[in-house]
Amino acid sequence: MATEAGKILLELFVIFAAAKLAGELFERMRQPAVIGELVAGIVLGPSVLGLVRSGPVQETMSTLGVVVLLFAVGLETRASDLFKVGKTALLVAVVGVIVPFALGFGYLSLLGQPARTALFVGAALVATSVGITARVLSDAGLISTRQARIILAAAVIDDILGLLVLAAVSGIGSSSGPDLGHLSLVLAMAAAFVGFQMVVTPRLVSRNSHLVDRLRVGNAPLVVSLAVLLGLSALAESVGLAAIVGAFLAGMAFAETGDRWSLEVQTRPIADFLVPFFFVVVGSRVDVRLLAHPAVVAPGVVLAVLAVASKVIGCGIGALGEGRLSALAVGVGMVPRGEVGLIVASVGLATGLVPGAVYAMVVLVTVVTTVLAPPLMPAVFRLAASEGSVRSKGTHPACPSLLE
Repeated sequence: MATEAGKILLELFVIFAAAKLAGELFERMRQPAVIGELVAGIVLGPSVLGLVRSGPVQETMSTLGVVVLLFAVGLETRASDLFKVGKTALLVAVVGVIVPFALGFGYLSLLGQPARTALFVGAALVATSVGITARVLSDAGLISTRQARIILAAAVIDDILGLLVLAAVSGIGSSSGPDLGHLSLVLAMAAAFVGFQMVVTPRLVSRNSHLVDRLRVGNAPLVVSLAVLLGLSALAESVGLAAIVGAFLAGMAFAETGDRWSLEVQTRPIADFLVPFFFVVVGSRVDVRLLAHPAVVAPGVVLAVLAVASKVIGCGIGALGEGRLSALAVGVGMVPRGEVGLIVASVGLATGLVPGAVYAMVVLVTVVTTVLAPPLMPAVFRLAASEGSVRSKGTHPACPSLLE
């Protein structure tokens, strides 16, 4: 009789093998591998085959996958590059939060839902799933473009704003109302954390890199960078941000010295192993049975259309200074909601402010935006490039995109 450890190992094998097979199949169909991994998760999940459970081991592997993914993206992103697009990214993030929130709140209000429920749905449409966007951009070799840098910087700001929106909505949903003092503290802590990691940490790493070279432990640069990855991911969670923000900032801290240590090359096998677990687990959370309910499908499809349009239009408006096609590329890149929207909706579901049917609508939005964006992103980036809108630094020939 199989032990619990044996069952877990077998499930991890099924997840990994299915992810790679599905990714290969979709690559052969000229579609991003990430779509195949998400579809594999849906098929393996509880609502179809039931081969993937929701447990601490699966969640841990998923978390490790997404933080390694964002660390890899950070290694290809220098802080100086993000500062060059800072104003545009800020405008993209702010407008890209206001428009989805307003449309989500307004549509649920038109459906006759209580204001508190509408507020949670609006909040669920706010945050971009940077994990999905980053994977697609990296796979397509687009991570070094100016548009990609705008998207990544905006996604970091987006996460902070999304955190504040969720805190405010949760406060409104409680009997005591929102705590403005708490919101101010959350904003200050998040901004201080991101600012310190973007300005100070890369300089500390650069100035003290010679100390790492003196270490006797094997693969010292990789060991140190992975330790910083885990530390900053945990620290980001402690200040209320997502772990992926800390992971991205950790990678960015080593971007200046990564070439000398070949960190991109050394990290690639780790990413190849861990990243698919994240996308399969995200897919497994989709309950296709809920999506077949008549009270969910029609309004859910309309909400999904609004979710896509709100990011394309809102973030596109913020990036209009880059040109119309570049603005379109940025808007499409900010479309995926992924697990972020589900987390927000889950908070409302747990408090009783979001009914099951409305939660299922948010699930449908997650599925549509997650599956729709990956094939669209490379297409709109190529369209922008055809008119000379995409400005790329290029990728070092010896160190291609980590996740290609």
